[in-house]
Amino acid sequence: MNKNVYKNDEMKRREHMAVRKSVGWYFWTHQLLQVKGEEATAFLDLIFPNSIANLKVGSARYTTMLNEKAEIIDDVIVFRMEDQKYWISTLFINKLTDWLSNFKKAFAVKYSDISENYQMFAVQGPRSKDLINAIVENNVDDQKFFTIRDNKIDGIDVKINRGGFTGEKFGYEIYVLPEDMAIIEEKLRKEGEAFDAVEVTDVQIMAWSLPTEAGFYYMRNLMHTNPLEVGLDEGINWNKEFVGKEALLQIKEKGPTREMVGFTLDEDDVRINAMDLGGPGTPVMLNGEEIGRVSKFTYSFVLEKNIGYILCMKNTVKPGDHVAIKTYDAVITEKVFI
Repeated sequence: MNKNVYKNDEMKRREHMAVRKSVGWYFWTHQLLQVKGEEATAFLDLIFPNSIANLKVGSARYTTMLNEKAEIIDDVIVFRMEDQKYWISTLFINKLTDWLSNFKKAFAVKYSDISENYQMFAVQGPRSKDLINAIVENNVDDQKFFTIRDNKIDGIDVKINRGGFTGEKFGYEIYVLPEDMAIIEEKLRKEGEAFDAVEVTDVQIMAWSLPTEAGFYYMRNLMHTNPLEVGLDEGINWNKEFVGKEALLQIKEKGPTREMVGFTLDEDDVRINAMDLGGPGTPVMLNGEEIGRVSKFTYSFVLEKNIGYILCMKNTVKPGDHVAIKTYDAVITEKVFI
């Protein structure tokens, strides 16, 4: 990656900063798996380490999914749509269904791919609530984070989820039938003018620069790691059984050997390979010894510098320390940059 691809690209800057300063909207549809049946709750409570049984109808929860070695094999959002009906939002639905099939036979549960039934628009930023309220029939003033509600736009049935992948306090997702997409898009475009809304068109902004500033991962950052190494253990229910629990308890007892840390890098014209682009990532050196690899690397328009994550040996660095990445001098930071 070359820093100037971001720094000097005014389109990228405009789209990124619209989300941070006003509101940006974009088409961004994940795959959706619907899970239902008499034992849907018990089934998902076994599959995921975070609690599913105490999730209220109309609420959502982020959770990892582990294999028997306690390695993260997916990270998803689980929506409880009805008492025994759930949506799981993922980017890897085929792998998800294959994994669920390993445990399905013991439960009265069915699941199906409903990805083609819904499309999704993300509306993110400080003025996103204003824009959403301008287009929906029932305002979202009292809608809490990670809740999903039925609503209408110009008489069209939609579902509004308060959430997103940008780290903004106010962000919403509009789930709509494919045949109604064009109407919703035009509504966002027209009503958004009053709120300085910008359509985000660059996937590098949606997927790299915005999420990285907020400390969010992609699955490629999480491959072959466990929740304790990457700080995703909050919310794990250790009092229930879940796939990977025994191995994760052993890791917890001994302590993880690696950790994910943030870093910044000031130089221009930087070329660094990160794990999220495939491969092992560029080595990170401290006092002439390799201590880790670059997991994610992008540019922050808010900080006006390169930022990223390093998967490194536990307790080898702390915020403020300097490490070498190729010939570049990088400074260790927390993972959340904004």
